[in-house]
Amino acid sequence: MDTESIKYLNIKMKIVTIVGARPQFVKAAVVSKAFSKNRKDITEIIVHTGQHFDANMSNVFFDELEIPNPNYNLNISSGTHGQNTGRMIEGIEKVLLEEEPNWVIVYGDTDSTLAGTIAAAKLHIPVAHIEAGLRSFNKFMPEEINRVLTDHASTMLFTPTQTANQNLNNEGIGSDKIRLVGDVMYDATIYYGLKAKKIPYLNISSNFILSTIHRAENTNNLEKLKSIIHALTHIAENSSSVVLPLHPRTKAIIKKENIDISKLNVIDPVGYLEMLWLLKNCSTVITDSGGLQKEAYFFQKPCLTTRSETEWVELLDEGVNHLVGTDTNVIVNAYNNITFPSNPKLLYGVGNAAEQIVKYF
Repeated sequence: MDTESIKYLNIKMKIVTIVGARPQFVKAAVVSKAFSKNRKDITEIIVHTGQHFDANMSNVFFDELEIPNPNYNLNISSGTHGQNTGRMIEGIEKVLLEEEPNWVIVYGDTDSTLAGTIAAAKLHIPVAHIEAGLRSFNKFMPEEINRVLTDHASTMLFTPTQTANQNLNNEGIGSDKIRLVGDVMYDATIYYGLKAKKIPYLNISSNFILSTIHRAENTNNLEKLKSIIHALTHIAENSSSVVLPLHPRTKAIIKKENIDISKLNVIDPVGYLEMLWLLKNCSTVITDSGGLQKEAYFFQKPCLTTRSETEWVELLDEGVNHLVGTDTNVIVNAYNNITFPSNPKLLYGVGNAAEQIVKYF
């Protein structure tokens, strides 16, 4: 029975949402709120694959963000991409056979995204991909493989931008599957931005640089890592304080290699609400994160991206984000000349992406 027939007969619909990393929980939270508010006929089952173990994802995390606790936690992590994806497919398939949903929803580009898509598609369950159509065109990135395969196996594709639509069309995916709704992370930023929390032990209130370094291409390459740290140190010594939330794994590499980070305000990884406070109060963002590039734009902060490509090409075109790679001099020179354009375009919708998404089920 198709979706329209189900709604016409007022039959309860069941949706299984697959998530595996903290950003996906944040995205799913705003969509879950929209389901609860607007679609009382839908039951949502949340499956956490366990892909990213995150100490911040405690009960406090779920309470603060008003996120429902997962109905299933598969506890799958710590393996290779292939091992994790295979185990996730097996675990998700068991859940789908038990729950028999009408739809499966996946988010973004993680191994959990691909595993949920494959498990559902093999069982002939329709798949909705939220944040579809993004492309870095770098096939060495596992995320790029996950995005492309997920999009081509999905039934309905919710895109954040017209560029994403064009990417899908260029790959032969018909417009009948594509729904341009805007970005659910913009919804989340608007809602949770009001709840942002200052970090109690951080003695900086404004006009600092917020930086993150987490991508394997930068942390596993000692030359690149040193070059980024040297750039941040130069900026900290000559321009402005640098706040650097640092993952324990990266911190261990830095310690082992005796890289000097004494001039930087290095802190432990922070929760989502604390990160929103940092974004609201910083002057500039220097990052290799995909999500943080976009969130910097949401808060109208200029961003330097220490990569050679980005999925968010609109930010480059608008001049709010700049690809600087990892060369120390290039990063420093870009920082010294960075500006944020006045009256930037509204690139990712108006903050009602989740409200639009739930109407299609």
